[in-house]
Amino acid sequence: MRTLGIIGAGRLGRVLAALAVAAGYRVVVARSGDPAPIARAIAAIGAEAVTVSDLMAVSDAVVLALPLGRYRTLPAEKMRGTLVIDAMNYWWGADGDRPDLDDPRTSTSELVQRHLAGARVVKGLGHMGYHDMEDEARPAGAPGRKAIAIAGDAAADLDAVSRLIDDLGFDPVIAGPLASGIMLEPGADAFGADVGAEELREILAGFDTSRRGLVVARARRAASS
Repeated sequence: MRTLGIIGAGRLGRVLAALAVAAGYRVVVARSGDPAPIARAIAAIGAEAVTVSDLMAVSDAVVLALPLGRYRTLPAEKMRGTLVIDAMNYWWGADGDRPDLDDPRTSTSELVQRHLAGARVVKGLGHMGYHDMEDEARPAGAPGRKAIAIAGDAAADLDAVSRLIDDLGFDPVIAGPLASGIMLEPGADAFGADVGAEELREILAGFDTSRRGLVVARARRAASS
């Protein structure tokens, strides 16, 4: 992975871009529409502002850092075969009242995967606060290094995203298949966690008995009965 594309030029997208540039990646950033309004700010962190089409043409992997409610605007056909890292989360304030994005029977990354049917979606880079990522990146093996969890269905894709996370300055932790991404969403104990790998694994292991885990289990039992 040499070129990282980031769709979304908000705070999270810019923090990820800066971390990736510092790690030696070529980084291209796109927003919906003309990239000109963000070109200067993106250039200041060493990345390049481009259109979504141009981003797809050059990126080895793409991070989704835009409001989740806009996931259906993503060009599914152009993203076919692409490794996609879903850092999006449902926020009522940004997305409006969207029961389809707040259904405990499925993870939001599974919704994204259904839309991007030909892409390879991995949930990640969205459960730690962007301010923590900005401040706490550390070299591998450094004391106090924090961890970021990921979820996906293909071992090779999890390996690739794990290497990226390590390069960005964090210890990767695999939560499980893509459906396990629900453990990294708002409402789950791992969401907002700013902890090391061992503690993050403990949080994930306790999901089933957590408040959010019980809600998810109850909803899924009801759906299958």
